[in-house]
Amino acid sequence: MVEDESRVRSFVRRGLVEAGMAVDLAEDGEQALALARSVSYDAIVLDLGLPDRDGLEVLREIRARGCPAPVLVLTARDAVEDRVRGLDGGADDFLVKPFNFDELVARVRALGRRTGADTGAVLEVADLRLDPRSRRVDRGGQELTLTAKEFALLEYLVRHAGEVVTRTMIAEHVWNLDFDSFSNVIDVYIRYLRRKIDDPFETKLIHTRRGIGYVLQPRP
Repeated sequence: MVEDESRVRSFVRRGLVEAGMAVDLAEDGEQALALARSVSYDAIVLDLGLPDRDGLEVLREIRARGCPAPVLVLTARDAVEDRVRGLDGGADDFLVKPFNFDELVARVRALGRRTGADTGAVLEVADLRLDPRSRRVDRGGQELTLTAKEFALLEYLVRHAGEVVTRTMIAEHVWNLDFDSFSNVIDVYIRYLRRKIDDPFETKLIHTRRGIGYVLQPRP
């Protein structure tokens, strides 16, 4: 999210994190361009009124550099010509301030669906079912209670079922750039998940690939 107002930045980040998303923040255009170069994002929320350069200029440069992430422009400008310039410059959607937060979350999720980052379909691996919309998880017909971060981690593993995902991949998509790479928090949350979705069941789904990461599948 690119937003120069600290109050808005903090409010939106808190809400998106509570919705199960990992969020990186940029306060100006230069920070935004640096992040867009270094990280593959599922979506970008971009304010137009930035202190160092116009948001439309930042948007055009993001596109010129080949960044494919869908962009939601968040702005106080509500004139039709502003929207036309934004769409022509590479924006995928617009939301005018002041905005309803639930609508912002819905629009970000809709952008994610365009890239396959967020779909509403129920996901299944063996007897595990995960519903991204209702945020419900059950295994063998038994509903499981997960925290927001446990759900986000499990959803990432399920969407990459059968693939080995590294700790770096998990950190980028489930946490954010503030994540301490020397922390064992990912391993801790993997243990939390195993207690809930594996320990009570005969078939284990989460498997460790020592020195690499984890894979979710119904066989070792």
